Amino acid sequence: MRIRDLPHPDPGVPDVRTGGRFLVWLCRQQSGGQAAALGWGLLHTGATAAFPLPVGLAVQAAVDGRPSRLALAAGLLALLGALVALGDVMLHRASVTNWIVTVARMQQLLARKAAELGGALTRRVAAGEVVAVSTGDLERIGWFVETLSRSGAALVAAGAVCLGIVGYEPRLGLVVVLGLPVLALAVLPLLPAATRRADEQREKAGLATELASDTVAGLRVLRGIGGEELFLGRYRSASQEVRRAAVRSARMWSLISGVQVALPGLLLIAVVWYGVRLTADGRITVGELVTIYGAVAFLLYPLRQVEEITMAWSFARPSAARTARLLALTRPEGGRLTPAEPPSGDLHDPVSGLTARAGRLTAVVCGDPDAAGRLAERLGGHPPDTGQDGSPDGPEPGRPLSAELGGTPLDDLPRETARTAVLVQDKDPVLLSGTVGGLLDVPASGRVSPAEALAAAQCGDVLAALARASADDSGDPMRAHLTERGRSLSGGQRQRLALARSLVTDPGVLVLDEPTSAVDAHTEARIADGLRTLRSGRTTVVLTSSPLLLDRADEVVFLQEGKVAGAAPHRELLRTHPEYRAVVTRRPDPAPGTPVAGTGRTAKETA
Repeated sequence: MRIRDLPHPDPGVPDVRTGGRFLVWLCRQQSGGQAAALGWGLLHTGATAAFPLPVGLAVQAAVDGRPSRLALAAGLLALLGALVALGDVMLHRASVTNWIVTVARMQQLLARKAAELGGALTRRVAAGEVVAVSTGDLERIGWFVETLSRSGAALVAAGAVCLGIVGYEPRLGLVVVLGLPVLALAVLPLLPAATRRADEQREKAGLATELASDTVAGLRVLRGIGGEELFLGRYRSASQEVRRAAVRSARMWSLISGVQVALPGLLLIAVVWYGVRLTADGRITVGELVTIYGAVAFLLYPLRQVEEITMAWSFARPSAARTARLLALTRPEGGRLTPAEPPSGDLHDPVSGLTARAGRLTAVVCGDPDAAGRLAERLGGHPPDTGQDGSPDGPEPGRPLSAELGGTPLDDLPRETARTAVLVQDKDPVLLSGTVGGLLDVPASGRVSPAEALAAAQCGDVLAALARASADDSGDPMRAHLTERGRSLSGGQRQRLALARSLVTDPGVLVLDEPTSAVDAHTEARIADGLRTLRSGRTTVVLTSSPLLLDRADEVVFLQEGKVAGAAPHRELLRTHPEYRAVVTRRPDPAPGTPVAGTGRTAKETA
């Protein structure tokens, strides 16, 4: 495949059973490019290996005073020089193409996996690990793929040169043939330590990246509590650990490079010394000595290629294993059913016992925000990861892991069908850079217009502010520009635009996790009314503890320790459920005689 054809129409289904199998699969996908690089590499190295012949011929022609042979040698040198130049240019082109195409394939595979897992990805793999795999590990694997053909061509040429030397001078050829494998294998005892140090450097770099990512994400909070210097010190310490690990790794690789320079030099000295003795004895001519010297000197090039492929393999092997483990992650998705339309009906979570009735607005109150996040993931078709976090609401043996819609487990549906049926907006939605119109240009039923969604989410002031700050003089708020992740907006503004995006999609089931936690009470009340009106007759689940949203819900479900502890309208739960009342009012159960919020009765009367 050529670079101009990227991205791949289909990156394929990788073999991720082991890192080695993944590397083999990658090389097979790029077999045409590898064959081209090998062909150009053979031309380049073959022409380079043949250079000592005309050089020796020219020297001997000068010694013998034969101008015709000198002219012949010059012509051969010019021809070989042209072939070397052509082969070098095309080899570099083919090798770099293999590198870029392979890395692009892996990037597409990782992007597809991230889209498949969604929010479950960073629960199962640290964010720093994902960043490290998608940057450094892909580069190392691409390096190995790029080096493979060049090294193969160099080894083939080295074998031909060794055979030529053996045929011409058996004893000298025997020294070369026996010495080269020793030189090539001399660094093997050093490789395990070098690989361990490289892995240590990568691990520390991943932790530093994760720390930096967390610091940037929480920068506004850190500034509020004055914690910038504390986290800056932690990152400075982590970066110094990365530096020390990198220096230790570089020292080992410099030792390997030194060994692979010193030992070939000793072999070259031995060959020259022996060749000089043969020349002094009259067994070979001066030109033949120059040819033998040039041939042995050429063999240092394949040795350098062996060094490079060895380093590339030692880096690529663990990188491929990590990449394969990431690509092997799956969400239990049988896809055993292929209905013509997404199912409808009640949404049921078998882990907690929650049932959201079809066509109704159901509010869910969880005392634990993390439990609410896990519930939202399950309702969206992402079952809990057994053994990952030890959460109290984890599945019990023999129980279904997936939420059910109309009695159909979401895991039995194709992923696209399940996502069409149920849409989950988490508590920290992401706004991509672009215009407001582009933000709302999402797959939708067409039942809800962008204007209706923006009105229900109370985005009027947000649009006005964006239109005033926009460089576009059209005055059209839909053409107002959003910065990356909506960083120029406040938390409440981002929440309202994200809610409008979810509303315009108009899914059969909409799950909202704390959609109004960053807005004021007056705006929240208007959003609650707009949400109830716009989603009338559609199934909506809101995870919240806001009394304004709870009071407008058809039913409120209270979860304790991950299980349903009560289900009734908001005011009834306030009267009858002390634990619910404590969570919603954010204060302990009141003493007898104290008025209960929202009921007009005292605690004693309620009891």
